[in-house]
Amino acid sequence: ADQTETDMSLDTVQPCFINSNSLPTYSKCQHVSFQSSLNFHFCRVCSRPRPQTLCFFPVIKMARLQEEELRTSSLPAIPNPFPELCSPASSPVLSPGSLPPGEPTTGNYIVKIFSEDGMGKVVEIPADMTARDLCQLLVYKSHCVDDNSWALVEHHPLLGLERCLEDHELVVQVQASMSSDSRFLFRKNYAKYEFFRDPLTFFPEHMVAWCQETNRTIPPSQLLQNFLATSSCPEIQGYLYVKEVGRKSWKKVYMFLRRSGLYCSTKGSSKEPRHLQLLADLEESNIFTVITGKKQHGAPTDFGFCIKPNKGRGELKDLRILCAEEEQARTCWMTAFRLFKYGIVLYQNYKIPQQRKTLISHFSAPVRSVSENSLVAMDFSGRIGRVIDNPVEAQSAAMEEGHAWRKRSQRMNILGSHSPLHHSSLSSVIHIAQLWFHGRISREESHRIIHQQGQVDGLFLLRVSQSNPKAFVLTLCHHQKIKHFQILPCEEDGQIFFSLDDGATKFTDLIQLVEFYQLNRGVLPCKLKHPCTVVAL
Repeated sequence: ADQTETDMSLDTVQPCFINSNSLPTYSKCQHVSFQSSLNFHFCRVCSRPRPQTLCFFPVIKMARLQEEELRTSSLPAIPNPFPELCSPASSPVLSPGSLPPGEPTTGNYIVKIFSEDGMGKVVEIPADMTARDLCQLLVYKSHCVDDNSWALVEHHPLLGLERCLEDHELVVQVQASMSSDSRFLFRKNYAKYEFFRDPLTFFPEHMVAWCQETNRTIPPSQLLQNFLATSSCPEIQGYLYVKEVGRKSWKKVYMFLRRSGLYCSTKGSSKEPRHLQLLADLEESNIFTVITGKKQHGAPTDFGFCIKPNKGRGELKDLRILCAEEEQARTCWMTAFRLFKYGIVLYQNYKIPQQRKTLISHFSAPVRSVSENSLVAMDFSGRIGRVIDNPVEAQSAAMEEGHAWRKRSQRMNILGSHSPLHHSSLSSVIHIAQLWFHGRISREESHRIIHQQGQVDGLFLLRVSQSNPKAFVLTLCHHQKIKHFQILPCEEDGQIFFSLDDGATKFTDLIQLVEFYQLNRGVLPCKLKHPCTVVAL
């Protein structure tokens, strides 16, 4: 109910940048051309509180004539089938710096996208393709599930920085501003729009100036409206560590984040204009996560972020590297930066997939949604089925179903299965093909994957235990903290079961265990909701 109220109240906020109808959406089952069908270009308006206008530039026939003359006077643009073997000067592959950022472009370009396993995929895209469109194209080509949680990541390994592109950003323009060592990554990001669903978790009251001044709590819908509406002036405040320019030392100062920029106070926590110093302008910068803060920059904590100007070569002296004391504070600063910079456009990006699902549902048969709201425990032992509301009864029913499944499998093996795999050996390997199983990764590697994919409640993965080779570990994120639960094998009547509550609830294989805790919280702090997924392109 709170989420519905928030969405309805946010829908009343008037768009100040672009219309959601102008953002193209594509279904992975459709064969469409990604060339823009619009006859005009948008000029995005600054999100600062000043009179705003929406400008349209019509594409007249003279521009088409000039384009035809340019094509006839030059060689045809033929994509290079071996872009890695050519230098940027002789290759039609888009090289950083070959395209001035922010200028309208036409034609097709070749970009290279990397998956998290280091493998790359070269794709040819039009100049007006957005990050959302490219993600949908990669989902279609990689045969992934399109759950609107995929993201394109701008990764700078030498600087130790990365950020997720916003859905409306043009991929060609972003790559034109990147250095030669930078790359695009394709990965999951469940937290991209999570602040629209649970804003109070992302904006603690002690960091929102309005809460401190009025000494009362803001309703979730009003909190987001204050960020999206250009007529309001919200403010995020708090202490941050700032890396001094040209030095290795860090200084703890009081910061204020407003629509006009990021400011630091030269006198304690004073807000007086004479005590405020501008550190970064939001319109001319982007915010990045620092992934090697302690190792590369000597950061006091692991919760670093960076404000990088759009112009320039991205040298270390141009960066504003900051560090928060906890993950929730870092998430608050970075989320507020995005809201101040893009405003209502973020909300439109969040609503477009939902509107597309509603539109498709009118033309297709209804399909049951597999979510925690639609999946319930059922008892079919009687003449008619009934919903099991009691969690204890649901656990016992799941155990009985597991025993029945084991007996059926044993009977099939006895009656004539010629498979060399017995049931016990099958249960020990059946989970390997699951997306949430990551094999023999370390504890630190599991932390890194969960950090990269959003740190939302219910984000999980399973891995082999390092201390006990016969056991497994469930790594789960709850309240932006990562917890580990050991899954131990136990033997009963000659059969191997798996349990994470010391045998109180036993499962014949890990798939049954995961499916059970997706429906029931049990001994866990929350249900399993989002599997950590790594896809090879």
